[in-house]
Amino acid sequence: MSKQIIVAFQGEHGAFSEEAICQHFGDETVTLPCRSFEEIFAAVDEGRATYGAVPVENSMAGSINKAYDLLLEHDLKVWGEIFLRVRHNLISLPGNTLDDIQEVRSHPQALAQCERFLNRHGWRAKPWYDTAGSAKDLAENPEPGVAIIASKLAAEIYHLEILSPGIEDMAFNYTRFFVIGRGEPPHTEKAKTSLVFATAHNPGALVACLNEFASRSINLTKLESRPRRNRPWHYVFYLDFEGHWQDERQREALVALLARAAFVKLLGSYPAAIMPQIKNGGQTELLQI
Repeated sequence: MSKQIIVAFQGEHGAFSEEAICQHFGDETVTLPCRSFEEIFAAVDEGRATYGAVPVENSMAGSINKAYDLLLEHDLKVWGEIFLRVRHNLISLPGNTLDDIQEVRSHPQALAQCERFLNRHGWRAKPWYDTAGSAKDLAENPEPGVAIIASKLAAEIYHLEILSPGIEDMAFNYTRFFVIGRGEPPHTEKAKTSLVFATAHNPGALVACLNEFASRSINLTKLESRPRRNRPWHYVFYLDFEGHWQDERQREALVALLARAAFVKLLGSYPAAIMPQIKNGGQTELLQI
């Protein structure tokens, strides 16, 4: 009998992170809510969860720095990635209509991403600690005239009704998640590799490191700098490239990078995710990255 998979995430049940878990692992997956990103990493480290799902960047808001800092601090590996299409829904108590709504609650980022919709209706926006948390709190403490912005999953879990689906201002709103776990993930075709490195503080050091990939025709899909927490005004670079680190060209590039960089930490090689389909003007498009 196979061991039950438990996936940890940050937030309340019904959070977009849990929606991403269902998309990747299936609707029957057992999930473990955590109060913080640190608790996700601790749950996986300690074996209370098999994997963790951590958001690392949003197509509109950019990278989530806390997640990347924790990846550098811990020895967990990236086992997969998920691209979740974020669909914000206006949700309220059963029986309420749009005409009844006066106040809308949600996480500040969700409110900002639905600003045009809220302004068009003239509703008060009230920041809440969490999208799913606002749904849970409304279900437990019903208030007339209140709606929240959250996922379809949150509406189902807390027995609320969706008054208006897909209210986000921008349709191309995606969040990328890493699936983190213990040990080394198995080799896979069509892989992507993530790592973090630092260079010597010399002119041309970064260019020399990046040229080890360019000279071997290895495509980079992400490059971002972050301050080194223990060395002011020094930086580390988070890099994603196509291919598995054990593939010949990729392995050669990593060996060469080790000779040039101040340090290198491999975060993991994992199956590259495909962007989900969306409908645009009645036509279905598959977005490639």
